[in-house]
Amino acid sequence: MKVDIWSDIRCPFCYIGKRKFEQALEQFENREDVVVTWHSFQLDANLKTQPEVDLIDYFTKAKGISREQAHQMFSRAKEMAAETGLEFNMDSLIVANSYKSHQLLQFAKSKGLGDEIKEALFEAHFTEGKNIDDRESLIQIAAGIGLDKKETEEVLDSEKFAYQVKQDEMEARNIGVQGVPFFVFNNKYAVSGAQAPESFLEVLEKSWKEETAL
Repeated sequence: MKVDIWSDIRCPFCYIGKRKFEQALEQFENREDVVVTWHSFQLDANLKTQPEVDLIDYFTKAKGISREQAHQMFSRAKEMAAETGLEFNMDSLIVANSYKSHQLLQFAKSKGLGDEIKEALFEAHFTEGKNIDDRESLIQIAAGIGLDKKETEEVLDSEKFAYQVKQDEMEARNIGVQGVPFFVFNNKYAVSGAQAPESFLEVLEKSWKEETAL
């Protein structure tokens, strides 16, 4: 059984959704037969990386909201993350374009390490406050999951996996993805957002029942 997931490394609810889906998967007795594929999706492809900019300042301008509203949104995201066992250091987040990270994701997928790099990138961004658009940071993250340094450098210094990134985004548009995270089970059932583990489990069991009945 296959599950395709579109998400962006910059999206806090994508990380939370990943963890909730994993919690559902732990309860699914046929989890060993589930193949998860991560797909690229950029929330803002035109975002300029600005390590020196305060995230609250950036967010208030980008969303047209007050600092108080921004703080409330960040606090809620941090609380939701904590409920799933994640630590979000919102004060340390760097405003960064995620394109290079998505190229790294595609490279890792080609090596069978898609899930590992996705987790590492999320943790680097939301917990460790690393710049996910910085070449050296990405090389370090890649090395941490066992990717070859020279190959990683070649990927980051080229557009070798640009086609795969664009293909994922095109497919997302074709199936009507409006936001992420977006989960598709066996090309049939879609779940949008960081839903409760119980919701994911229900769809997993339904999809499995239908597949094994064929």
